[in-house]
Amino acid sequence: MKELKSLIQEIKDRRPRPVYFFHGEEPYFMDVFSDYLEEHLLLEEEKGFNQTILYGKELKVDALVEQLKRFPMMSEYQVVIVKEGQHLARTVDQLQAYIENPLPSTILMVNYKGKKLDKRKKLYKALAKSGFLFESKKLYESEISAWLSRRSKEKGLQCSPKAVALLVEYLGTDLSLIENELEKLRLAIGEGKPVDAQQIETYVGISKDFNNFELKKALGEKDFGKAGTILNYFASNPNAHPMVVTLGFLHTYFSQLSRYHALSDKSAPAVAKALRVNPYFVKEYQIAARHYPLKKLSGILQELRRIDGLSKGVGASGWPARELYKELMLCFTR
Repeated sequence: MKELKSLIQEIKDRRPRPVYFFHGEEPYFMDVFSDYLEEHLLLEEEKGFNQTILYGKELKVDALVEQLKRFPMMSEYQVVIVKEGQHLARTVDQLQAYIENPLPSTILMVNYKGKKLDKRKKLYKALAKSGFLFESKKLYESEISAWLSRRSKEKGLQCSPKAVALLVEYLGTDLSLIENELEKLRLAIGEGKPVDAQQIETYVGISKDFNNFELKKALGEKDFGKAGTILNYFASNPNAHPMVVTLGFLHTYFSQLSRYHALSDKSAPAVAKALRVNPYFVKEYQIAARHYPLKKLSGILQELRRIDGLSKGVGASGWPARELYKELMLCFTR
């Protein structure tokens, strides 16, 4: 979120806006800004009288407005941060009059998490017009790897492409969780040090040998012995390796291989851009495409959908994890 960096710079330069109203589905970005504002705008000796943290569940808007209209004591600003502001949804419109004429010495931050403010509301229009409204958007899955790679560099870590892939596969799209694990790596390894798969296994707890990333690679190379070993491990640890996650991961991979066959330009840069993968992994797709022609891929994708149905009780019920993983292996070896 480039806008986030710009907003943080405003705080650094002591040019805060009187209102910051964050809404949207991604809590990470609003938490980053809220925490920065809480920590850095006021001096420690100013915070006791001039910084107030409120929670939407326990808050009435009229009481909030009364707080906002107070003047700071021995400080240039007072800071009011409303966390869990989404719980004010029914009464939040009552803020409109204040938003249209905010007190310059009060800095209001509202975290309106998990939902967007209704565009039809007068409050939305007032916030948007004044430049006080900021949408915290969820990143697409295809954007997570690039974001994680940038964030790790900002923390002084040198994550290899494989390390990034492992972290994304294991941590998913939860940016707060990713942030915590990167911080854990920074503290354990130190800034400026390379991060590889072995360190990921040691400090984050992701097996470098038994994961969906290694399963995908083994299947792409038609190393069915290794793939079978990984699937047997998954079957023995179904809670740590949910079938639904593996099926989704493999469906994405084999769908990408189908798109690869349709590309007219199969150069590494073109493939990386079209499939939204790191150029480091393009060779794996080139190898896999030789093993899986389009007709074979069509059959595999159909089987993956069938097994997904079985795992959810469609057409049959009570399939144990081990039997489902056997079915999964058969769809590649038939």
